[in-house]
Amino acid sequence: MPYILLLFQYHYKYPHWSVSQMKTGIATTTMASLPQTIILFLLLLGAFAQARDPFACDSKDAKTSSLPFCKVSMPIPNRVTDLLGRLTMQEKVRLLVNNAAAVPRLGIKGYEWWSEALHGVSNVGPGTKFGGAFPGATSFPQVITTAASFNATLWEAIGRVVSDEARAMYNGGAAGLTYWSPNVNIFRDPRWGRGQETPGEDPVLAGTYAASYVKGLQGNNGDRLKVAACCKHFTAYDIDNWNGVDRFHFNAKVSKQDIEDTFDVPFKMCVQDGNVASVMCSYNQVNGVPTCADPNLLKRTIRGQWNLNGYIVSDCDSVGVFYNTQHYTSTPEEAAADAIKAGLDLDCGPFLAQYTENAVTRGLLKEADVNSALANTLTVQMRLGMFDGEPSAQPFGNLGPKDVCTPAHQELALEAARQGIVLLNNRGPSLPLSHLSHRTVAVIGPNSNATVTMIGNYAGVACAYTSPLQGIGNYAKTIHQMGCADVACNDGKLFSGAINAARQADATVLIMGLDQSIEAEFRDRTGLLLPGRQQELVSKVAMASKGPTILVLMSGGPIDVSFAKNDPRIGAILWAGYPGQAGGAAIADVLYGTTNAEGKLPMTWYPQEYVSNLPMTDMAMRSSPNRNYPGRTYKFYKGPVVYPFGHGLSYTNFVHTIASAPKVVTVPLDGHRHSGNATISGKAIKVNHVRCNKLSVGLQVDVKNTGSKDGTHTMLVFSKPPAGHWAPQKQLVAFAKVHVPARSQRRVGINIHVCKFLSVVDRSGVRRIPTGVHNLHIGGVKHSLSLQPATLGVIKS
Repeated sequence: MPYILLLFQYHYKYPHWSVSQMKTGIATTTMASLPQTIILFLLLLGAFAQARDPFACDSKDAKTSSLPFCKVSMPIPNRVTDLLGRLTMQEKVRLLVNNAAAVPRLGIKGYEWWSEALHGVSNVGPGTKFGGAFPGATSFPQVITTAASFNATLWEAIGRVVSDEARAMYNGGAAGLTYWSPNVNIFRDPRWGRGQETPGEDPVLAGTYAASYVKGLQGNNGDRLKVAACCKHFTAYDIDNWNGVDRFHFNAKVSKQDIEDTFDVPFKMCVQDGNVASVMCSYNQVNGVPTCADPNLLKRTIRGQWNLNGYIVSDCDSVGVFYNTQHYTSTPEEAAADAIKAGLDLDCGPFLAQYTENAVTRGLLKEADVNSALANTLTVQMRLGMFDGEPSAQPFGNLGPKDVCTPAHQELALEAARQGIVLLNNRGPSLPLSHLSHRTVAVIGPNSNATVTMIGNYAGVACAYTSPLQGIGNYAKTIHQMGCADVACNDGKLFSGAINAARQADATVLIMGLDQSIEAEFRDRTGLLLPGRQQELVSKVAMASKGPTILVLMSGGPIDVSFAKNDPRIGAILWAGYPGQAGGAAIADVLYGTTNAEGKLPMTWYPQEYVSNLPMTDMAMRSSPNRNYPGRTYKFYKGPVVYPFGHGLSYTNFVHTIASAPKVVTVPLDGHRHSGNATISGKAIKVNHVRCNKLSVGLQVDVKNTGSKDGTHTMLVFSKPPAGHWAPQKQLVAFAKVHVPARSQRRVGINIHVCKFLSVVDRSGVRRIPTGVHNLHIGGVKHSLSLQPATLGVIKS
């Protein structure tokens, strides 16, 4: 066989092979001696052979590429209008679904809208395919872990890497450009199986994460998009399958106060601060109306009040669900009409393709409504460059296999895991371990050699893994025992081996916790304790251990580990979340102090008793003593906790001093809008009657590292509003990261937007700024700030 043909045969059979692998695979002396430059050239030709053809407006098709909608020089709205005018109704309805059909006569190919990129390019959804030139992609820590870094710069950097890899895969024909990520629902109940996908329980944290990650994904190219992100699932969605109630049947009964104060905040920030290109509506109903059929939520709120520049998509089969399962309409045509008129633009599922045309024929829907929906999706595709011809000639057209799983990308995954690990307890201190004293380490537990478990759900195929066992093995000799066959830990057959290993080692590290068999989509937890006999294993190993015993927990949701927290034989506890492909290396780096712990919990860790009589279906956020209801999240729950929101220790000590901060801030009223009682009621000013634009509070905070180790400090700023029935007990208003070398000091500037972050929401769902003293808390330091209206007017108490 000619050498070139032989080479191409190997290239197409093993397209991910390196040149050296190719040369090894071709077992002829002559071929193996072929110059590497020639092989690289031939490989490049092969790569071009696999490159994506234009989606539309192919310059090789003179008939279609000359049409106005293909003219890049024209404004996008004009191009969209031209294209809509050329489509038949039959063609239009087939573009309303995720697997949009081709329009061959106009040179437009079919397109799969559904791809995912929650924490790396994912293989969930039919739009992305791994294999060939793209055997894997960088798998970052699960979102709940990355959120624990409280580092907006990191979140945006991760988004940039993910979009680089997504564009590379798109150019290679292996992915789309529309990614239905991130998930920014509030982690309201600790049992929710999908809480791991979210940035946690605080609306401001979740909203900041959303805006930052979306900016990284979509790029900073003006109205042009690198990829199109999507914030989901709107709104009040946080039950999958609990106690016989599932997401397809659930009606979330939510007050206007909680909608405005909690559930909608991350989505509003995602749209207004992140300029996201899409929002996904959820399966559940809110107050009796399916979210995907609610014009108040979609048309009036997302598009009207927040000015979404993009499209609204349903969760998969949501339209079919509210017709077939919730029986919200009498006919499928009514369901299709209700969804589109409510503001839905794209159906993940076949429903709109099947029933929209008949809905128009029966007068339930106008063709203009269909055109409005398509205008939103087509505009996003044009902003992505999908109607601009040859992809390789466009921005990001040079990205390819060489830009996926790069050393820099994988290093960022490792750094993200390091920043997200939370040191919960450190008795003695027992950590960091010593290279000299702890040369032999017993590594025990069902997650001790975890790989796939570390990437959580909505993940893809990782570039490579470093398990905890491998990571610790880079620092010490290891003795490995599972202790439990899996996280269910239903028997004690393997206990004795684990106990014996602990007796022999200089230190013992137990890596316990959960995985997707315990918490996942459509799998909510029944309780908060470690599964099966894990607790028994931990206690027995700790009792037998010759050296310090360290407990490392992998999980998305909180775990009641009060037994370990109170056991003097357990020296330290780490929470690693699901730390991504490099999780084992990050865990080992923190254990041995190569990296100082810096993560903070993005959710409250409750005791088991908290959920014993608490229905997941009760959506109220605020506590109610009258009905023995404890409230939700750190903002409203006042009972005992295992670990509070924002908890996280370091190997050093940081001290705060407020260098400068105002004591009084005047709140300027909008003279054209305010009038007495309507503006100022209950000593609180309506936000929409305030000139908010540049109204912020500036603080200068000195952070001093009084310890002997360098460290990065995660500074959280909370506000306690003036007392009142509207107000939470405290709320996060700002956060920042600062690296402070040992025995040195750094100054950190903080700006707090008054209208966004020092406001509260009244019972009618109206956001107001309480006048009077707001106490700002930074660690153990308190600063009192008085907010006063520029004109008091009439105050009604």
